[in-house]
Amino acid sequence: MSRIGDLVSDCRKIVVKIGSNTLSDETGNVNRKAMHNIVEQLVELMKDGKQIIIVSSGAGICGVAAINKWSRKSDMNYKQALCAIGQVELMMAYKELFKECDYHVAQLLLTRGDFGDHTRNLHIRNTLFTLVDEGVVPIVNENDSVSVDEIRIGDNDTLGALTANLWGADLLILLSDIDGVYDKNPKIHPNAELIEEIYDIDGIKAEIDMNGTNKFGTGGIATKMEAARRVNEFGIPMLLLNGKKEDILRKAVSGQERGTVFFGK
Repeated sequence: MSRIGDLVSDCRKIVVKIGSNTLSDETGNVNRKAMHNIVEQLVELMKDGKQIIIVSSGAGICGVAAINKWSRKSDMNYKQALCAIGQVELMMAYKELFKECDYHVAQLLLTRGDFGDHTRNLHIRNTLFTLVDEGVVPIVNENDSVSVDEIRIGDNDTLGALTANLWGADLLILLSDIDGVYDKNPKIHPNAELIEEIYDIDGIKAEIDMNGTNKFGTGGIATKMEAARRVNEFGIPMLLLNGKKEDILRKAVSGQERGTVFFGK
């Protein structure tokens, strides 16, 4: 078994964050085939005794795909309206895909304030534990339709880290559109080298080029490193994989694909 395979094997409680770019195709529309493949792999993990919580982006792209307008609107009201429409579409897709495997899903829409308030914190935690214990798959997203700058978490890498810490996860997996952390941007530099294990985030940040974000996502490599820092502080490792690759979880566990693991100091 691979290093990643050993890590996943040793973990029972896993939070999996699925990015917008993982769920969308080249045109920015929802990629149902990719969603189906990811769900199949998560079901395999659950049947292997793992408990899974999903943190999923994609409400915005689902909203655009559903009504085919407003995609160029920059007004916040339109963006939030698209997320309100898209959240329904996103959850329906997850519901249908997991139902094929005889699993139910549940939705939790959160804001930054939910994590900063002790009472709300407790209720979220209790809800997550109840759902997972009963075999239901919680799907967490930011409540974009009510979030403004003052209460926004801002990106689902951070939301994934906050959820992992709150639940006391054993592992956070980020499925993004890159293979992991490179010493420089692989989309620009063909000779970029993948860094497979990171123990010192500050040291790596000082050495690599972290410029660049993607078109449909809100977070670049910097947000992923900060997410890793958040969970590492709680003793939780984080695994970064390319979720756009078919069967990425299966192949990473078997050693056929690589990624970056953040272990912390």
